[in-house]
Amino acid sequence: MATLAAIALYLFLPQRLLIAPRYVLPALECLLLIPLIAINPKRLTRQTKAFRVLSLTLVAVIAISNLVALTILIHELLYAGVKDGRSLLVAALQVWLTNIIVFGLAYWELDRGGPVSRTQVPRSALPLADFRFSQDENDDAVQEVADGASGASDWVPTLVDYLYVSVTNSTAFSPTDTMPLSTRAKAMMSVQSVSALLTSLLVIARAVSILH
Repeated sequence: MATLAAIALYLFLPQRLLIAPRYVLPALECLLLIPLIAINPKRLTRQTKAFRVLSLTLVAVIAISNLVALTILIHELLYAGVKDGRSLLVAALQVWLTNIIVFGLAYWELDRGGPVSRTQVPRSALPLADFRFSQDENDDAVQEVADGASGASDWVPTLVDYLYVSVTNSTAFSPTDTMPLSTRAKAMMSVQSVSALLTSLLVIARAVSILH
């Protein structure tokens, strides 16, 4: 559903922000999504090398296309003299929402080997974590909080947790209660923060000024 939402947001972008005919990238993304659903139609319990490559490729395609759309949007703003503040504001919000979705998916796909590994592989065999969630350090809290900690309840983060990380990083421009641990997590959060900052401060501010 998150992937389909990102595809839909791209479909409704203004034509001048697209790097290819409108339906080319969404069609490619759907083609990548179909076998992923076929491998795990109900729950993510199976993972093959092909599955991993397809899922990461899908996220990369969405991320790159959205960052390109943001780049074109900023170029249009600076050099094309855009005068339609309403369409500019809507396009900026679409890019910003897609940014949240795609980085949430990226964190979900990469952390501790991916969603299948996190639920199917023993903790001792998992790769090093990319993020430290608050549940990972609640063992010594009050009982009702400690009962939900990772060590006590075998809690693992879900897509909603990573989308929350993405939302807070796109609004606060920094981590909040979830800390990046690995170099790649810090790099990805940096890219997301900068792109969200540009969208918020430059594009949306300019669109509002045009409306006034």
